[in-house]
Amino acid sequence: MSEEKQISYREAIQKASASITRFPLIPVRGVPLMSYIANNWDSIWAFRPDPSDLLIATYPKAGTTWTQEIVDLLLHNGDAEACKRAPTPVRSPFLEICSPPPIPSGLDLLKEMGPPRVIKTHLPFQLVPPGFWENKCKAIYVARNAKDNLVSYYYFDCMNLTQPEPGPWEGYIHKFMRGELSWGSWYDHVKGYWVEREKRNILYLFYEDMKENPRREVERIMRYLDLSVSDEVINRIVELTSFKNMKENPMANYSCIPTPVFDQSISPFMRKGEVGDWTNHFTPEQSKIFDEDYEQQMKEVNIPFRTLI
Repeated sequence: MSEEKQISYREAIQKASASITRFPLIPVRGVPLMSYIANNWDSIWAFRPDPSDLLIATYPKAGTTWTQEIVDLLLHNGDAEACKRAPTPVRSPFLEICSPPPIPSGLDLLKEMGPPRVIKTHLPFQLVPPGFWENKCKAIYVARNAKDNLVSYYYFDCMNLTQPEPGPWEGYIHKFMRGELSWGSWYDHVKGYWVEREKRNILYLFYEDMKENPRREVERIMRYLDLSVSDEVINRIVELTSFKNMKENPMANYSCIPTPVFDQSISPFMRKGEVGDWTNHFTPEQSKIFDEDYEQQMKEVNIPFRTLI
């Protein structure tokens, strides 16, 4: 079954390859989104989740796939084979993604699945379909420090041939600061979920904490999901979701997405997975400009980000 799904998803992308391009961004309520998403916005906004569905929300390149894998393994009691039943985007559909036919949209894949489902989104809080909060769905948000997130997104935009051309690094920093990238402002994104986290019962995690002590964070996710697995299973999940193992896992490393969309020869989908790689990219002058702007954009909240661990 999983193989059939994987082939059909991959084949669908290959069949659509002539229609795949670096799609323009269209603002939806001020947030730039890929044109296919913007043009299907009404059906995305109208999505009604089941109360048992779980939402995993992140700004792009903040640990989404990692968290999806941890959750899937927790739900399957650490059974690695069960979690290889299909690639990540089929096991845990991407709510808002829409692409040229015959590629199934996130909503198409969700229609075929019975609840409880694990649903991924990159939408900022204000664009999440209200049904999630009306039905009191659980939601896990993962935030990554701005500088590392920016570096990772830059490399991703180089290799993801459906996102706008990133242009040179120097200019990309300013696009990020101005919130002009796909899914909008990082600053608004991390703040939006932060201020709603208690009211909406959102588990707010930090990528840096997950890197520093993965076991502790896996246990936090387990408790939030009202699950109980043995210490041995926790250890196995930590091992299976290490960067090295996930990079080699064809059901988690996005090798299921062929070159017309993800050109992994430009940059691998799973590139480094480190904290502090920004120090290899920002010049002292770029860092100074970025930090001054950051202070302005983040002054009304105190989110405990760490740029090094």
